[in-house]
Amino acid sequence: MSPTSKGWKDHDPERSAELSSVGDIVEGLLGRREFARGMGVGKLARSWAQVVGDRLAAETRPAKLEGGTLVVHATSGPWGSQATFLAEEIRKRANGMLGTEEVKRVQVVVAPGPPDRSKPL
Repeated sequence: MSPTSKGWKDHDPERSAELSSVGDIVEGLLGRREFARGMGVGKLARSWAQVVGDRLAAETRPAKLEGGTLVVHATSGPWGSQATFLAEEIRKRANGMLGTEEVKRVQVVVAPGPPDRSKPL
């Protein structure tokens, strides 16, 4: 993300000659709103099979978590219907995995083809 990227409004504090650890830098970045937004969906993606079970995880993936809505991509209409039927259970389990009540609703979108696990969420 560069200073001209959408959402980058804050200016970084003045630089100093003092050394900082990489951990301190990463922690500072993750605390920023524009970086923290993707953390929830990343956690869910890593543990998706624990949230929905192995079979449903093979046919769905969490795509986005924004404004309390978890968007789930399904490979076909029937799998989308199954995920929609289980939306409330998915919401509860996702919140349990995240340790928050961040997910308010689950929206299922059919995106034909196998879930592409190589693309960033």
